[in-house]
Amino acid sequence: MHITNIISQYFGKFAKTEFPAFIQKFINKIYVKSLKLDMSEFRNEKFYKSLNDLFTRELAIAREINKDEKVFISPTDSLITQCGQVDGDLALQIKGMEYSFEELLTYNCADNFSKLVDGEYMNFYLSPKDYHRYHAPSDFEIKRLLHVPGKLYPVNLKYLNKQIDLFAENERVILECTHEDKIFYMVFVGALNVGQMVFDFEPRVETNTKIRDIQIYEYEDMKIKKGDCLGYFKMGSTVVMFWEKDFVQLEELTGQSVKYGQSICKKLN
Repeated sequence: MHITNIISQYFGKFAKTEFPAFIQKFINKIYVKSLKLDMSEFRNEKFYKSLNDLFTRELAIAREINKDEKVFISPTDSLITQCGQVDGDLALQIKGMEYSFEELLTYNCADNFSKLVDGEYMNFYLSPKDYHRYHAPSDFEIKRLLHVPGKLYPVNLKYLNKQIDLFAENERVILECTHEDKIFYMVFVGALNVGQMVFDFEPRVETNTKIRDIQIYEYEDMKIKKGDCLGYFKMGSTVVMFWEKDFVQLEELTGQSVKYGQSICKKLN
């Protein structure tokens, strides 16, 4: 087991511990203050019984989402570290640092690689202060989920600039999705101190464990509605999306912060 996995497991144990109420309130207050969390859409920090509860907090106020059927919305509150057209099979984790979607998605998705060549991609970085739940960017059907064990390097801007193939090295969960007759992928990338990635529709997925082999789950008629909560990170991390060629037109969002629910691209047809 890599040292990043061990560190993350220990942090995970601390984060899920429910300390006596007066201690937990103090921990929560320090966390909110030090990271300057905006809690205006959430319950007061004193109500969360552990750091995990605070990290994975639900919205207390329903958020407006773009309901246009042609629009894909951001699945997360995050920073767009890079987006654009895939160059063959290469995308950027950040300017000057390429990675291959073939390595990221693994050979198990090889049947669809030709569709993704010269398609579109977008990288969403969630910092520790962000809302950590992820939502459906459109109406779609999940065909498969792949859990790929790996390391847990940090995914902040510093590491994106120095760690080659970071996304493909880290543990990740891949959703293979279809929208009408088109395909897209959502890749949820683990990171240092992300004790777990949770998927509400698939309780069999357990990340950051001793599992070493790729786990594959296939579905029939697993339909998801735009805005549905898919699950959550237990700390900040990254989501990567790939769309097949000639499917969508991206908005130019590199370097910008986005909120779950806002438009990130539109279908071409």
